Amino acid sequence: MNKKIRTEAVDHLFEAVLCLKDKEECYAFFEDVCTVNEILSLSQRYEVARMLREHRTYLDIAEQTGASTATISRVNRSLNYGNDGYDLVFDRLNET
Repeated sequence: MNKKIRTEAVDHLFEAVLCLKDKEECYAFFEDVCTVNEILSLSQRYEVARMLREHRTYLDIAEQTGASTATISRVNRSLNYGNDGYDLVFDRLNET
């Protein structure tokens, strides 16, 4: 089941994120919007994706990030069959 995320409310959230100017503003905003566990979960998935793109093993990723193999598999599925959002970010970060 694919939940519809393209809503006006999500547009407003993304516009808010896009107006942030630096890492400190991101910390302030995300600490207000998300719980600590939500932020840590997002950052864990991002680290898993980064490590998968470095061709690290599931075991190594699990040990270093604390992510379950189920989480690693879900992130891997997004990397292989998703919307290329991770790769877009990785490519842009490599440009700098």
